[in-house]
Amino acid sequence: MSFNTLNHLPLGHEAVIARLLPESLPFRRKLLAMGITPGCKVSVVRFAPFGDPLEIKIRGFRLCLRRSEAASIEILEIIA
Repeated sequence: MSFNTLNHLPLGHEAVIARLLPESLPFRRKLLAMGITPGCKVSVVRFAPFGDPLEIKIRGFRLCLRRSEAASIEILEIIA
């Protein structure tokens, strides 16, 4: 396993959210309300044509995040 941020997770790979970084402070409540909490499994489903936003799958549903928001989420990548 390695430490990284969600915006660097390759397409189709799965990871576990480790923590929300201090950069997420302006929108931390939004992330938590959407279910983005430490310990949850997350995977990248697809990217928009120009790379921003990205679509993720978490807790059985899909949502879109800006790359700047994804950059504030630290993950532990699951290496299979």
